[in-house]
Amino acid sequence: MILSWKEMKKNKVRFLILGSIVFLVSLLTFIISGLANGLSQDNAALIKDLPQGQFYMTKDAEKTYNLSKIDRSIQNKILNKQKDAVAFSIQMGFLNDKDDKQQSVAFVTSTGSKLFKNVKHEEIILDSSLKDKGIKVGDTLTNNQFSGKFIVKGFVDQKKYSHVPVAYINMEDYKQIYKVKEMQLVFIPGGDSSQEFTGLQSFSQKDFLNTIPSYNAEQMSLNMIVWFLVIISGMLFAIFFYMMNVQKIGLYGILKAIGVKTSDLFKMMWTQMIFITVISLAMSIALSQVFNMIAPKGMPFHLTFETTAQLSIVFLVIGFIGATLSGIQIKKVEPLQAIQQGEV
Repeated sequence: MILSWKEMKKNKVRFLILGSIVFLVSLLTFIISGLANGLSQDNAALIKDLPQGQFYMTKDAEKTYNLSKIDRSIQNKILNKQKDAVAFSIQMGFLNDKDDKQQSVAFVTSTGSKLFKNVKHEEIILDSSLKDKGIKVGDTLTNNQFSGKFIVKGFVDQKKYSHVPVAYINMEDYKQIYKVKEMQLVFIPGGDSSQEFTGLQSFSQKDFLNTIPSYNAEQMSLNMIVWFLVIISGMLFAIFFYMMNVQKIGLYGILKAIGVKTSDLFKMMWTQMIFITVISLAMSIALSQVFNMIAPKGMPFHLTFETTAQLSIVFLVIGFIGATLSGIQIKKVEPLQAIQQGEV
């Protein structure tokens, strides 16, 4: 510990540069991770907010829920057998507000369930983001495919699908708009993949989200960037300590000659790595949380404590591995040979 601290005081600039790089890389990683989580919520909050369970669509739909049509007899059989099961449908559409401006929405309807908002004929409940568009409770909205008019009965928070606000409508109104008789999906809370039904394919929540093309492509790209940055940080640690160790071959030889163990030299390097990483992470976490609070309202940014903690642990592990790999040469140092090379 004493040796570690003395060396860091002696080479302040070197360690300050490494700490700055780790700070910037970790801050960028936290921000991109927050953006990925925010876009995930903005894309599929309607599905992600449901409890764990199983989703079912017809096998003929080939993992495309828009093409799924659940047979009425099978639907009734499932709903009668499974206490909390619900059948629902989602379809993209639009509403005309009082100024005759079109607002994109995702129409959602379902059988009776506490998991979805149930509304009466010609009533509608909207995601609260539409308040920013000037829509209020009591407003009358229209749709070109609907013969009647929708009365806004209320709003719900954070209910988005495919980056547009959700609009809960009555089942009969939905069927009139889209000229369909069957529901697209059945959801069984707490269900598992062992439950099978004729002609239906089951999906966990994660698997179902991956059937949504925009969600899968979006999350895959952002997560790839996050892990790429984490790997870069590990490489930075390895390169930095490798160069430091090469410059200190002579010093290591002298320390070994006077009885300092190889394990103590590794501990010195690990102490430096942990000190730099912890300080850098603390600063980047604080700044990312400030950004979380001051981010523009319309920006889909959501950085949770759980995500921050997981990434911090990953950074520490990657840093430890990178520093350890670079220190393998310490073990190979022969005192006499190293001293002869001269101390740098």
